[in-house]
Amino acid sequence: MEQDIIIKITDREGATHEVIAPTDMAMNLMEVVRSYELAPEGTIGICGGMAMCASCQCYVLSNHELPEMQDDEDAMLAEAFYVKDISRLGCQIQMTPQMNGLEVELAPES
Repeated sequence: MEQDIIIKITDREGATHEVIAPTDMAMNLMEVVRSYELAPEGTIGICGGMAMCASCQCYVLSNHELPEMQDDEDAMLAEAFYVKDISRLGCQIQMTPQMNGLEVELAPES
C-alpha cells in the first residue's frame, strides 16, 4: 500500500520546501533531500547514509517522535560542527507514515 507523506525541509540558504516523500521505498531523509536536489551535489550524504559523516545533519523542528539515536549516530554528532540539541543525521530518519508533517532544517555545511 503506497502512502506518500509531506515534509518541510529548510535548505542551507533558508528557503523552505514542502516536498512529497514516499514511504514505500525505504528512503531516509538524506535521500529525499538528494532526490529533490535541496543541497548541492557532493555536500550531503557523502558517506552514502552509513552514519560515518555528518554531511546530512539536520535540525528537527517539529515534535515528531523519532527512533532512538544509535551509538554510531551519537558518536558522529559528537564530532560534528554546528550541533544542537535537536540535531539528527538525516540518513537515520526513515520515511514512514509517522513522519508525515516532519519539519527539518539542514545544518550548515561544515
